[in-house]
Amino acid sequence: MMIRGVSIALLCVFVLLVVTQECTGKNVLSRNSSSSLLPQRPSSVNVGALFTYDSFIGRAAKPAFKAAMDDVNADQTILNGTKLNIVFQDSNCSGFIGTMGALQLMETQVVAAIGPQSSGIAHMISYVANELHVPLLSFAATDPTLSSLQYPYFLRTTQSDYFQMHAVADFISYSGWKQVIAIYVDDEYGRNGITILSDALAKKRSKISYKAAITPGADYTSIESLLVSVNMKASRVYVVHVNPDSGLNVFTVAKSLGMMGNGYVWIATDWLPTSLDSMEPVDSETMDLLQGVVAFRHYTPESSTKRELKGRWKNGFNSYALYAYDSVWLLARALDVFFKEHNTITFSNDQNLTKTSDSSIQLSALSVFNEGEKLLEIILGMNHTGLTGRIQFDAERNRLNPAYEVLNIAGTGPRRVGYWSNHSGLSVVTPETLYSKPPNTSTANQRLYGIIWPGEVTKPPRGWVFPNNGKPLKIAVPNRVSYKDYVSKDKNPPGVRGFCVDVFEAALELLPYPVPRNYILYGDGKKNPSYNNLTNEVVAENFDVAVGDITITTNRTRFVDFTQPFIESGLVVVAPVKAAKSSPWSFLKPFTIEMWAVTGAFFLFVGAIVWILEHRFNHEFRGPPRRQLITIFWFSFSTMFFSHRENTVSTLGRLVLIIWLFVVLIINSSYTASLTSILTVQQLTSRIEGIDSLIQSKEPIGVQDGTFARNYLVNELNISPHRIVPLRDEEHYLSALQLGPKAGGVAAIVDELPYIEVLLTNSNCKYRTVGQVFTRTGWGFAFQRDSPLAVDMSTAILQLSEEGELEKIHRKWLNYKHECSMQISNGENSELSLKSFWGLFLICGVTCFVALTIFFWRVFWQYQRLLPDSGDEEERVCEVTEASGSGRGLRTPSFKELIKVVDTKEAEIKEMLKQKSSKKLKSSQSGAGSSHSQRSDIP
Repeated sequence: MMIRGVSIALLCVFVLLVVTQECTGKNVLSRNSSSSLLPQRPSSVNVGALFTYDSFIGRAAKPAFKAAMDDVNADQTILNGTKLNIVFQDSNCSGFIGTMGALQLMETQVVAAIGPQSSGIAHMISYVANELHVPLLSFAATDPTLSSLQYPYFLRTTQSDYFQMHAVADFISYSGWKQVIAIYVDDEYGRNGITILSDALAKKRSKISYKAAITPGADYTSIESLLVSVNMKASRVYVVHVNPDSGLNVFTVAKSLGMMGNGYVWIATDWLPTSLDSMEPVDSETMDLLQGVVAFRHYTPESSTKRELKGRWKNGFNSYALYAYDSVWLLARALDVFFKEHNTITFSNDQNLTKTSDSSIQLSALSVFNEGEKLLEIILGMNHTGLTGRIQFDAERNRLNPAYEVLNIAGTGPRRVGYWSNHSGLSVVTPETLYSKPPNTSTANQRLYGIIWPGEVTKPPRGWVFPNNGKPLKIAVPNRVSYKDYVSKDKNPPGVRGFCVDVFEAALELLPYPVPRNYILYGDGKKNPSYNNLTNEVVAENFDVAVGDITITTNRTRFVDFTQPFIESGLVVVAPVKAAKSSPWSFLKPFTIEMWAVTGAFFLFVGAIVWILEHRFNHEFRGPPRRQLITIFWFSFSTMFFSHRENTVSTLGRLVLIIWLFVVLIINSSYTASLTSILTVQQLTSRIEGIDSLIQSKEPIGVQDGTFARNYLVNELNISPHRIVPLRDEEHYLSALQLGPKAGGVAAIVDELPYIEVLLTNSNCKYRTVGQVFTRTGWGFAFQRDSPLAVDMSTAILQLSEEGELEKIHRKWLNYKHECSMQISNGENSELSLKSFWGLFLICGVTCFVALTIFFWRVFWQYQRLLPDSGDEEERVCEVTEASGSGRGLRTPSFKELIKVVDTKEAEIKEMLKQKSSKKLKSSQSGAGSSHSQRSDIP
């Protein structure tokens, strides 16, 4: 009877709804038939509110909804007389009940619904909103997968967890941690949020090493079992993303397990500040649980309206109350625009739902909001400022300018240590202050105030440990068959030995924590293993680290993390060498051809300059032309041995000679030293001069089996693989070099420098390296990608190097009885070129030029003085002609007469100038006496 009664009641409701719908349709048609009349605003409009009453968010949201409704209805500038009516519905933290509640709301012909707070319920009822064209504004569903493409009528008025997870990732990167553990509630809200966090961390080269999912509503025992397994992991950085109402249980259990002390890091999303804000004042016991925790809270700017609204609450106020309040106002402003554009509110039946009329659920009673798409369009175009900041949506329907506060719980409550925004990342400046500046999320721009971590420490924790109950480190060691001093198998524990192993063990001793470890040999022991395959095993996580003579290459660094190099390396070419034959022209080798030519030219040049400067002063530089030419050559080359017999008399000549003798001294000394080196040091030659000549030779090249040398020669230098000959050990090396390419051996060997040092010593220096090292690299230990141990080991290796311990280990294993000179001497490199002496030649040349300039200036000055005066045409100077043996005097200026002055001795020139001066003086006195007698004869 009860079922029949319910069916009859639902049928009556359905009939009434249909009749009402038909009447409404008729009224709409009637109004549309009269185009001259504008549509009238309804007296009231229904808006739904769906959330869980008995929850931290619900207890804050309900009074916020009522306050917003009262404020909207009291504001005469909004809706112009239309009353906003909010229809409340309790979802009771249940997806099923929430869905039924959403259907009940839709029966009241609401034009929009605000809620739900649960992301799981939002996924379900968004389909209902899509079907009925009712905009769904969620003030608390932060699941980032609630996309506009799948749910076109869903709109989030709070911030998406997409931004919060990027804020958490930025904080983890800022602190320098590479691995974290995610503790989350196993529902849409938890799973999808952690997925976004994983993607954000990957961009920062960090990762989630372990995901610990908590069943919704899990009891104390389940959480304890989960945290025990979490505590056995290496990472000590925990990101907690759970529901506000039960999240504190995680910290209660963690406290009992001793996981809230020194060395641990706890990061909570916005659920924790929501819980604490709703519990104000928070009791001291709860605060003791949370000491050192870092949490993120939605940032909302301070304002007088915000403080006034908060004053209406006695307790339970949190950020979601502000989002609920702003959601009501957003919808009210949108409806005001909707009515101002002369839109009406009409509903119609859904043809898909009428097909279910035979069902007892009576879904056909639900109506489609005809203008829902128009109202949604208006809402998306809104742009105003609310209590939570600027309310405007981007193309993906997310709120613009997402921002969070970074809180550190210490003492009696949380304190703000900074902010995060997608505009500037982590900052100590409020986000709205930075919006006027260009975006800057660079690493150098990130900053936070000091944080007090669990255990009351201010130094950021390392973030990971080797737990006592954890698995030991699996270390792969190449099982080499050659060069065993570097790494090899050992019968004694730990089963391996060598230079590389000792360096690794010494570095581990410097770490501030114990590292349990097991060494595992890699390779069959018959030939050297492939080092590329070894690093691939580390990438595949079959080993935690590879220890040995592993070369750091560009390709390998893409997949593993190397430590700081503990020994320098690089590829070199080794070839047979022989003693160079002595040459009868060895005395010419100290100088290059250019040097010989310039030196000889300067000998002649300086000799000519000295002859010019001395010719007027020194009788040894005078005489017939043949004699003077011989003097120039003899004087020039005799200065080479400082055996010149001619004395220099002039000041300028002496200056030039002093500079030139200094140049000759340097040249002689350099020549003597270079020639001595050439004649006394053994000269070794090889027909292979380096990697370039080796490439061009087309002859076979030996490489060590298993190393990267083969791939480098083939892939980087384009050498044919048929020319590459893999060699097993040192004996094969020496045998192949001795045979040579014509007898089945190799022309040269390309290998790394540390191996070659051993090879040359064992070969009694019969072979040498030719050319230069053509790659520069080193050996390091290969760890899995983003392993925090790699960073600590690099620091330890640097400390070993600085303290000299690395050199001690090197001498222990690689202290050879006799060492060979690695590089053969090159005769061409010992030649002295002009480049080494052009400065000396320049000084000498400048000195000669200055001396010549002074000399010719003095000659020209003397020539000008010897010219006859213009006022004494009758008396000409003829002495120059007489001195030079010529029959004509110095009557008119000419180049020939200037040359005669240059060729005349300096003493004779001075005598001529003296005679001219005395004659001029007598002439002046004679003229003065004649003039005096004439004046005395005048009566």
